Amino acid sequence: MMNWYEKLKQYFPVEEMKSKQHMELLLKEKGDVYYKDEGPDHVLMYADFPTFIFIDYVYVSKESRGKGMGHQLLAKLKEKEKPIILEVEPFDYQDSDSTKRLHFYQREGFKHAVSIGYTRRSLATNEANTLEILYWAPKDESEEEIYQQMKRMYEDIHTYKDEEIYGRSYQPVEEVLKYNNDRDADNIFEALDKKRKNN
Repeated sequence: MMNWYEKLKQYFPVEEMKSKQHMELLLKEKGDVYYKDEGPDHVLMYADFPTFIFIDYVYVSKESRGKGMGHQLLAKLKEKEKPIILEVEPFDYQDSDSTKRLHFYQREGFKHAVSIGYTRRSLATNEANTLEILYWAPKDESEEEIYQQMKRMYEDIHTYKDEEIYGRSYQPVEEVLKYNNDRDADNIFEALDKKRKNN
């Protein structure tokens, strides 16, 4: 039987994976904020802050995909009536998994925070990795509010005890997260709709 960490590791690219030690430390030392929700067919790792929720990893087994499990997991988080934030890879026409994932979040009412630039260097590969931010805003929270919350999450979760765990530090938050109203980026969901129309 694969444990929860192996399931995540199989599914997520190495540059997006925290080490097992990092995640276990978060669960132990930040147990009031960082949670694992696990069943035979899913693993959900998330941080529940007073003003927002950050989804770190969500995995649903192949057998259970398309059966509403992702929807149920999100519905439980949405009941808390706080913004829900997550990171996705930039839109890739070629990757049907990424397209399916985006369709799912679009159906769930997520928006793309186009004005947030987010690039961080992976300690595993030492390569810069650009991600996009999706968010669900029950009270119409602005992208600027989402940006402030991402900064807090980055410092509290992503870089927690990084030197102790990895032997070196992640970049400071100012280098990683940028807020720019005029950021030149395509809205992921518009790109998705365009692709739909053209197919």
